[in-house]
Amino acid sequence: MQEYMDFAAANPMLVIAWFGLAGALIFTTVKSRFSAVKSVTHQQATLMMNKEDAVVVDVRSLDEFKKGHIVGAKHLTESQINAGTFTGVENLKESPIIVVCATGMRSSGAANKLVKAGFTQVNNLTGGLAEWKNANLPLTKK
Repeated sequence: MQEYMDFAAANPMLVIAWFGLAGALIFTTVKSRFSAVKSVTHQQATLMMNKEDAVVVDVRSLDEFKKGHIVGAKHLTESQINAGTFTGVENLKESPIIVVCATGMRSSGAANKLVKAGFTQVNNLTGGLAEWKNANLPLTKK
């Protein structure tokens, strides 16, 4: 035990950084467990789309959406979601929804806003469209 105390006294910045990282890891783990938004992989998303008729909501820009999106995806920008405009999905509050962006970061915030708007089964695609493409899953430009 004395060795730990000596190390901490000699390296206070390392100890502070370690506790900060450990705290952040614990916080994100606990937050994700209790979040209303569930993270799903591309395999889980495909199963949800095929078996549960999940709706894909793509929150990328219109230009990104036109370059390729998941078949059947509905396009809603982040600004539309922030404004409370849910054109095309307003009647799907009880249906499973999978929110997608390029990497899974923007869609996480959008998914939380959908939950706050009353959508009950909101999921975030882990890794976003980048993971979808890496798995060689189909995209469309129509």
